[in-house]
Amino acid sequence: MVIGIVIGVCVLLVILAFLVPRLSRHPQRGAQKTAGAGGQVAGKAPGPLGRWLSKPFSKSQRAMGKSAHAGRKGRGKLPF
Repeated sequence: MVIGIVIGVCVLLVILAFLVPRLSRHPQRGAQKTAGAGGQVAGKAPGPLGRWLSKPFSKSQRAMGKSAHAGRKGRGKLPF
């Protein structure tokens, strides 16, 4: 279920970044901030368990950033 949510957010960010590149930065930051907060909470677990639990959140943060960047990059390559 969580994977589906992350994929949905990434697709939404790509579409938003492609259509309105400047206005897509705020939703991107909000989504990454939410994932970062989950990673911070998971990272408070003791020892290696904290690193293991926070890893999916950092990966999803990175995926959200890459998808928004790809949308803006694709828009920049259009001839108009």
